[in-house]
Amino acid sequence: MDSLFDKKLNPQFSGELPADSIEENGARQVQEACFSFVETKKPGNPELVHHSTSLMKELEIEMKDEVQFLNLVSGAAPFKDFKSYAMCYGGHQFGSWAGQLGDGRAINIAELELNEENWKFQLKGSGPTPYSRGADGFAVLRSSVREYLCSEAMHNLGIATTRALSLVKTGDLVTRDMLYDGNPAPEQGAVVCRISPSFIRFGSFEILAARRENHNLKKLADYTIKHHYSSLGEPSKEVYVQLFKEVADATRKMIVDWQRVGFVHGVMNTDNMSILGLTIDYGPYGWLEDYDPGWTPNTTDLRNKRYRFGNQASVSLWNLTQLANSLYPLIEEAEPLQAILDEYRALFLADYHEMMCQKLGLSQADKVKDDFISDLEKNLTKTEIDYTLFFRELSNKQELDFDKFWNIVLNSSYLKKEIADEQQEVWRTWFGQFVTYILQENENRDEREAKMKATNPKYVLRNYMAQLAIDEAEKGDYGLIDELYQLLEKPYEEQPKMEKWFAKRPEWARNKVGCSMLSCSS
Repeated sequence: MDSLFDKKLNPQFSGELPADSIEENGARQVQEACFSFVETKKPGNPELVHHSTSLMKELEIEMKDEVQFLNLVSGAAPFKDFKSYAMCYGGHQFGSWAGQLGDGRAINIAELELNEENWKFQLKGSGPTPYSRGADGFAVLRSSVREYLCSEAMHNLGIATTRALSLVKTGDLVTRDMLYDGNPAPEQGAVVCRISPSFIRFGSFEILAARRENHNLKKLADYTIKHHYSSLGEPSKEVYVQLFKEVADATRKMIVDWQRVGFVHGVMNTDNMSILGLTIDYGPYGWLEDYDPGWTPNTTDLRNKRYRFGNQASVSLWNLTQLANSLYPLIEEAEPLQAILDEYRALFLADYHEMMCQKLGLSQADKVKDDFISDLEKNLTKTEIDYTLFFRELSNKQELDFDKFWNIVLNSSYLKKEIADEQQEVWRTWFGQFVTYILQENENRDEREAKMKATNPKYVLRNYMAQLAIDEAEKGDYGLIDELYQLLEKPYEEQPKMEKWFAKRPEWARNKVGCSMLSCSS
């Protein structure tokens, strides 16, 4: 395999779209541009904490010179003569238009041809940009560990996502108010190198439409079609509509996958929505433990819970509506865009229903009543069932015996047994219907189990697991980061030696900082 540095540079985004005419790196409003050229800040004493060997294999690259690699992914040195840049975009944050946002702490350091695809390499936490809004542009170790591990974990779960190539400690201290309680403190700085075929967001279109830069809006849409949706053909009003349909479909699939594994993004602002339907910007995310459709991992969202687990589909539709409004100047007809939005909810509900049936091992989703799924969700909520444990255990034990099923419920419930027992009869009723559906299908037990195990992961990155790795990393021990990286490479496999991670959240983590709720601070 070749070294990363042997690969061909091909600056597509920065080569084909309008650049900021001002090259001074100061916080300001950037007009008539999709990006600004900016250099990374050199770290004081960079140290490679971890890198994704699996991703490097996929891209057919290897680390032949660790010092050269570290210099690149820490921001200490540029990639050949590539001019690094930060992207301009706007966005709706918590439902309100925030105006210009942009890459406030992310800098694109290369665009490379790898496996016949153009990959953008981006450093998160490598210094200020014109979009930093007065902030320092750096990131801390705790948030960087979470982004690094989660990006790769999501990929291995089969969920569309940006990827993470490496995690570096900068050797510098960064001051942050972690809980937004007026107590800022120095923390260890870090940089994640993340990569993607594109980092274009809904907000990339929103800012141009809001500023009525329709000529640049067209350039961005045409670029997106040319490089990411080329099968649609040459740009036209009809093709712009089809572009929106493709983005809506990709977004819907991503959200269904989030719901399948119990992932809650936590900050579904329009600037955090990828035009490719990728999971992007891992801030205060989390996985459902005790099933609760109203749960959000984001302290900033605690009052309104806009980005709660049960609202992610509705928010994605709201965000798509903002994208439709931004594309309207290119189409000048609302009806075709509205038609796509109108069908989104019905398509999502159908996809969600089928996905839940797959989790239950039921292959004939059209014969399963909606009430059966909604009753399950009510039971999961009332009994405080661990989402991952319940479905995985249900996959393992296929005996159609209520007593054995009830043990699964008790073992995955966060309630005391005597309280959980109060829900036994409603579960018995539901289980009777479940058995009826299974017997009607008459499917081979082993085949059903294999399908369920391929749908229901055994291991996910629970917040307390990430926090344990962060605690160790802050002491200079990266062993747990590597252990979790190895674990999450194969989330659907049994991995007997890793069985300790197949367990309910420990009680000490219920309210511990970093293990339940998190802030946007990084």
